[in-house]
Amino acid sequence: MSYSVVWFKRDLRLSDHAALTQALGQGPVLCLYHVEPSLWRSADAATQHYHFLLESLRDLYLEIKRRGGVLHVVAGEAVDVFDKLYALKPFHSLYSHQETGNALSYTRDRAVASWCRLHAIPWRQSQQFGVTRGLKDRDLWKDLWDQYVGQPCLPAPAVIPWVDLPWREPALPKAAALGLDVAEPSQRQRGGRTLALEVLNSFLNDRSQQYRGGISSPLSAPTACSRLSAYLTFGCLSLREIVQATSLQLKALSPAQAWHKKGLTAFISRLYWHCHFIQKLESEPEIEFQNMHRGYDGLRENDWNPAHFEALKAGQTGWPMVDACVEMLRETGWLNFRMRAMLVSTAAYPLWLDWRPVGHWLARQFLDYEPGIHWSQLQMQSGTTGINIPRIYNPIKQAQDHDPNGVFVRRWLPAMRRVPDTWLLEPWKMPHSLQTQHNVYVGTDLSVPIIELEASTRAAKEKLYALRAQTEVRSAKRAVVQKHGSRKRMTTVKQKPVSAPASQQQTLDF
Repeated sequence: MSYSVVWFKRDLRLSDHAALTQALGQGPVLCLYHVEPSLWRSADAATQHYHFLLESLRDLYLEIKRRGGVLHVVAGEAVDVFDKLYALKPFHSLYSHQETGNALSYTRDRAVASWCRLHAIPWRQSQQFGVTRGLKDRDLWKDLWDQYVGQPCLPAPAVIPWVDLPWREPALPKAAALGLDVAEPSQRQRGGRTLALEVLNSFLNDRSQQYRGGISSPLSAPTACSRLSAYLTFGCLSLREIVQATSLQLKALSPAQAWHKKGLTAFISRLYWHCHFIQKLESEPEIEFQNMHRGYDGLRENDWNPAHFEALKAGQTGWPMVDACVEMLRETGWLNFRMRAMLVSTAAYPLWLDWRPVGHWLARQFLDYEPGIHWSQLQMQSGTTGINIPRIYNPIKQAQDHDPNGVFVRRWLPAMRRVPDTWLLEPWKMPHSLQTQHNVYVGTDLSVPIIELEASTRAAKEKLYALRAQTEVRSAKRAVVQKHGSRKRMTTVKQKPVSAPASQQQTLDF
């Protein structure tokens, strides 16, 4: 039987699925997903990612089954699976979406492309997100993004004529068999398109009213943010359908609902920035490992302090806002953008840690880990892009601004519940008599700050700005801007300008 293979990757849906639509236009299809051991053994993979994937695959399996088809999920490296399949049941073409993933997935895709050339199999890859492959510079990128999100969404197919796998596949491996740590956040989001649509609808109809003004505080952000980021990462929803659903909701609101409209408009702008940052990794895969501006090589790499890193990972830096965020991440797999930025800033400046190991640790903590956004943001917040003004977050000020009554830190750090309000921001300064009175002891119940915040941050700034001031570093900035810098202000799909403040234009709260 003549058939094509639809290779599902991080696009676990049927609606607005260009690869599947194109393949069905050529006849029967074999719907295939690979659980690739090499990818799951990488430093950025976690059990929570694997279980979210399996939940999403179950949802997709049922969707395909309702349309008369079958989703085949196999364990094995991509080239090995295609080689075996082609030997037993040759196929005439391969369809998938483009993927902007980590270095391992990039290497894998290059190997698949070589295999396809060897066997004269055309591999047709459809655009994923508003990301353009082969882009030379950013001059036309904004127009290309508008063009992509403005195209009609493709409907889910009514019927899927299918082809069976020519062998019986054993049960999928458990997380531990893939080398993943068995621990995962007990309160993480669950996967699948069914839940994704529920979350999207609740945000558009209700929670987006809190978006403006609600996404910065870790107290309000869990409901004010859309909470769609993990579903975008795994492709349970397409970017285009989210943009268009948001635009329809905007049109349906009355003039009296101006605040709600502002929230949805701000959300669309962040969907734009979502693709803007992924485009950086698409255009330069090396930024997963190398400084975007090579003039910053050697800035922190040779000063690695393992004690600082272990304290950060354990949530024992001594700064309550930082430690509470680490605990929230451990339990939920999610944190709002401002607090993520604060964590990276704390790691990069007062703790003076290189962004690479910190990035791998955080990639495993974030359920919604998206390589393009993740590594671009790690570098931006660490000051190694060379084109962004360093944004250094003071964890004490962040607590004062976004958790002045200690509700957040007391939720995630039980010992803080015994600390009087007066000492919430700097509990390590609490007199010993008060520690005894409230039965909470610095150094036992509460961590002592591992370094002096003000002095270490000042020293970090001096090192960074001395490097930025060097003539050769300044002159090399132009090439980075040409390749990665944004060109135009964000506009909505209506083409009305959105003059978001500069501070908001670099955020990715969902």
